[in-house]
Amino acid sequence: MMKMLIGGAWSDATAGRRLGVVNPATWEEIDQVPLGGPDDAGAAVEAAADALRGWGDLPVLERAGRLTRTASLVREETERLAALLVSEQGKPLREARDEIRGFAHILEYYAGLASSLRGDAVRTGAYGRIITEKRPIGVCAAIVPWNMPVIIAGWKIGPALMAGNTLVLKPASNTPLTTLAIGELFVRAGLPPGVLNIVTGPGESLGEALVTHPGVRKVSFTGATDTGRHIAEAAAPTMKYLTLELGGSDPMIVCDDADLDAAANGAVAARFYNCGQTCTAVKRVYVFSEIAERFRERVAQRVEEITVGNGMEKGVRMGPLSNAAGYTHIEQIVDEMKGEAEIIAGGERQGDRGWFYRPTVICGCSPDALPLREEVFGPVLPIVEVETLDEAITEANSTRYGLGASIWTNSLSRTEQGCRELEAGIVWVNQHLKIPPEAPFGGVKGSGIGRENGPGALDRYTEERSILVRI
Repeated sequence: MMKMLIGGAWSDATAGRRLGVVNPATWEEIDQVPLGGPDDAGAAVEAAADALRGWGDLPVLERAGRLTRTASLVREETERLAALLVSEQGKPLREARDEIRGFAHILEYYAGLASSLRGDAVRTGAYGRIITEKRPIGVCAAIVPWNMPVIIAGWKIGPALMAGNTLVLKPASNTPLTTLAIGELFVRAGLPPGVLNIVTGPGESLGEALVTHPGVRKVSFTGATDTGRHIAEAAAPTMKYLTLELGGSDPMIVCDDADLDAAANGAVAARFYNCGQTCTAVKRVYVFSEIAERFRERVAQRVEEITVGNGMEKGVRMGPLSNAAGYTHIEQIVDEMKGEAEIIAGGERQGDRGWFYRPTVICGCSPDALPLREEVFGPVLPIVEVETLDEAITEANSTRYGLGASIWTNSLSRTEQGCRELEAGIVWVNQHLKIPPEAPFGGVKGSGIGRENGPGALDRYTEERSILVRI
């Protein structure tokens, strides 16, 4: 049974309680982790505070070295970590391998930015010399979701530690195992005690304690919009820095001059990757009416070819939904839509054990249908016909979300209009879903505030201070 990492030591919960972790493909309990609470959050914050000065005073190249050593260990352990990730989250082994390798790449990327951490100096006659320095913010808290638990942890660990902060990381309660296993590799790589702490438990108690703790100076959260709003309210009394990467209902616009095969491939890949449980997945498709029938046929054919099953089995392209609540939500949505729209692929569960649901394509939704208004976190793709690009963009912008969007066209003028008018933090052209650590990531409107990743990520984990010197 795994334990929490607090101050360099492996610890049980103060209350002595534990939480079972279930394989979503088999419903079998595969391990248990501590059911941490407010006391454990406080101990982790205290350990991070104790480690802060020593870590922040290390030369940046030494901090970079700890990250690159950890990345090397992660790469060596890819197969073990990927299998563990499949067992707790459900995704196919190929996707799990990509996520583990992506985590290592993120650490290497931020280690490579070590030399960009620098201040400035200006000489003025009136004030002498003005020096600006970039200082670590302090103790940071990171709350990570269950859909991409490793890669999103990397988005937060990499820049926070490289900038000289210390971190308390809380993975989702149903996917903590791979994160804890990676914590062991940080310890092996020589990360000083308290620099990275990993605590496990429910958001309602453990997460709340981190968000409200006066010793935490920044909170980085990835998850649902309503939860993000609550975190912003809870963090306000202590004036914390916030990065909130929240829900998305990404639209995909397919123009009549698009490569239909490429667009169909893109829609299927970007919707059903990770069983549709990705914040930047395609959630809605708006296709020009002249090509709609041909596009639908291509999508339906490709969806019917998707093999659904246990992520450890060879040839499986889509695993189960990761938890019972998500499965029930998807089943209810599709059942409601069966009386209102046309199901052209999928629309039913698969098997009697595991949270498996067939990838589903829906046509003929009314404009106010839930799949077009809210984030549907699962393998359901609605396709809507439009007459013009203006109509498509209006519909694309009609939700409270603004994380990602894509436009598929071979027209430069349409590309420019889409990039200019789509209300999204990320816009893809003739592609969708994936984004490298070199690109800033985040949304507008109800999809959050702040950005993760990109060359400016280190600055977002520092405070700039002015020093005026006259001698």
